[in-house]
Amino acid sequence: MQFTEQFDVVVVGAGHAGCEAAMAAARMGLKTALYTLNVDLIAQMSCNPAVGGIAKGHLVREVDALGGIMGEVTDAVGIQFRLLNTSRGPAVWSPRAQCDKQAYRLKMREVLESQPNLKIKQAEVESLVVGRSSLADDGPGAFANDQRITTNDCRGVRLRDGRTVGAQAVIITTGTFLNGLIHCGEQQYPAGRSGEPAAVLLGEALKKLGLRGCRLKTGTPPRLDGRTIDWSRFLVQPGDVDPTPFSFRTKRVAHHDSQVPCYIAWTTAETHRIIRENVHRSPMYSGQIQSIGPRYCPSIEDKIVKFPDKEMHQLFLEPEGLNTHEIYVNGMSTSLPVDVQLAILKSIPGLENAEMLRPGYAIEYDSIDPTELERTLETRKIASLFLAGQINGTSGYEEAACQGLMAGINAALQVKQQPPLILDRTEAYTAILIDDLISKGTNEPYRMFTSRAEFRLHLRIDNADRRLTPHGRRVGLIPDEAWSDFQAKQQRLRDLKVLLERTKLTSVMIEKQGNAHVGTAAPGCPAEQSSAAVAGLDTAIGQTLGQLLKRPEITIERLVPILRELAPEFFARDSSDSSVVELSSQVRNELKSVETEIKYEGYLLQQQRAMERLKKAEQHAIPDWFDYRSVSGLSREMQEKLTKVQPRTLGHASRIPGVTPAAVSLVNVYIEIQARRREQATAL
Repeated sequence: MQFTEQFDVVVVGAGHAGCEAAMAAARMGLKTALYTLNVDLIAQMSCNPAVGGIAKGHLVREVDALGGIMGEVTDAVGIQFRLLNTSRGPAVWSPRAQCDKQAYRLKMREVLESQPNLKIKQAEVESLVVGRSSLADDGPGAFANDQRITTNDCRGVRLRDGRTVGAQAVIITTGTFLNGLIHCGEQQYPAGRSGEPAAVLLGEALKKLGLRGCRLKTGTPPRLDGRTIDWSRFLVQPGDVDPTPFSFRTKRVAHHDSQVPCYIAWTTAETHRIIRENVHRSPMYSGQIQSIGPRYCPSIEDKIVKFPDKEMHQLFLEPEGLNTHEIYVNGMSTSLPVDVQLAILKSIPGLENAEMLRPGYAIEYDSIDPTELERTLETRKIASLFLAGQINGTSGYEEAACQGLMAGINAALQVKQQPPLILDRTEAYTAILIDDLISKGTNEPYRMFTSRAEFRLHLRIDNADRRLTPHGRRVGLIPDEAWSDFQAKQQRLRDLKVLLERTKLTSVMIEKQGNAHVGTAAPGCPAEQSSAAVAGLDTAIGQTLGQLLKRPEITIERLVPILRELAPEFFARDSSDSSVVELSSQVRNELKSVETEIKYEGYLLQQQRAMERLKKAEQHAIPDWFDYRSVSGLSREMQEKLTKVQPRTLGHASRIPGVTPAAVSLVNVYIEIQARRREQATAL
């Protein structure tokens, strides 16, 4: 077939997944094209103009550690930064940033346009160009499509204007645009986002390719004019004094000295009455919407119906940017009619006179069953076709970004004929997300939580670079300067840990430590608790500083006066304003990382042993030729589940819902039985 243009990789959709996918492929040296319906809306924040949050912040850190761009862009345009969950253990600390919505997409476009090998194109992709290929089996180390004898493979895309674009790999990242349908009360109309057309042609084309799909739903709240809000009625929620950046390569966020506050509001009894009396007009409850919405981001009407005992629900009033008065009402996602939305707003103290700039709405869209995917995010039925983002059944910018990055990396590696990058559940939340999707599928928008991780103490925000940056370097996403900085940081942390484990506490140290006052209190550690800890240090003389840190009441901040003398070079980088905080976020975060490794050493070792057991199960592959129907003792239910998902390893099989340990043991035994039978048949 004659193509109008030819690229190595084509990415369809320029949302958060598409931007990461296109940048990864281009940075890896491949000629890449990014197609979008509107180049002015690249990386548009369709819902909340915020990045991060519980577990989501972990994903952004991992994207950054691998060489992605979401973290750096957020640091450049964030207008409020907060480190969440600091009253709990370090495994669940998560950064969150409120972003300038307009600045985010402009900065992302600037980054994309400055990238060599990357072309941004405005056009509608209407279908895929698919052919058939005959391929040899290259063994267990090859890509999944290379193991098939004959396969359908994606060779490019067809544009609505008639042009055809050839590609060795295509990545679809269409978000909510596939057959999108917006609902606002009784009104409904096709759209990908409010004011933007849906991708109907591509949605229908994907269905014809035989990919199993499902219909999902998400929603967004109304936006208000901040000039019409009585701000004195709300509780102020400021940002952190010295923000923690998302990117390991950011020394300090751009707006660290000009952060804006958010505000906390509450619904009232009148709010609940209005919703209850009008809930029949909500498309979710009238039967107009049939698809399933996000369980963990329910609409305001869902909250009232499902939690009738709650007297009030929390709302957050969040600015959408520095140069706009538009306010996002976090917690009030709704598809109720506009007149009901206005009545709800007027029932909230402080919003009686608020003017609504945009109403909230719900949107239904097509997604693909993620069990159709390999762990590389390539589709099983069509080689060289990769899917990432909400098309795979996830929700959220961060979930989309990490998938986009992995799809971009693996598409590029496939084009280069190099082994894929497949992370396992012990390495990253990104791997957990992908593994959950391909093992279990989803019938509702998937959201990441720290509770989904078996080894979350190992998967912290502070060590994401240690876990993943070597992978990013191997595939070509970490430049020399960033790699040198990473190596220097890891050496600093190792040196500090050795120093703490070898240095014994003396009475002179206690005296210095007691006289000093460190300005930065440990997260979750009140000042009076720290003072009490100092008073009881006499009994610890002769113990190492590392042993001292294992006491729950002792934090590393209390040892800073001692460490400044023992390791002055560690603090030489600290250029913080001493009138605000005594430790910069960079130095403080490195100190806390070392403290965590020492304080939780026993738990970390225990998890390490469990991780090794899991890795052994993951290394036990299930051959492509394995026939589950011939396994004696395996129930029909088990046969159907395993045949549908086609797990690659015993570990993968064990995580499929409904598959029992006994069934996995049977499969393990029959792998050897069927292998012997194949050998005997071959000999005959």
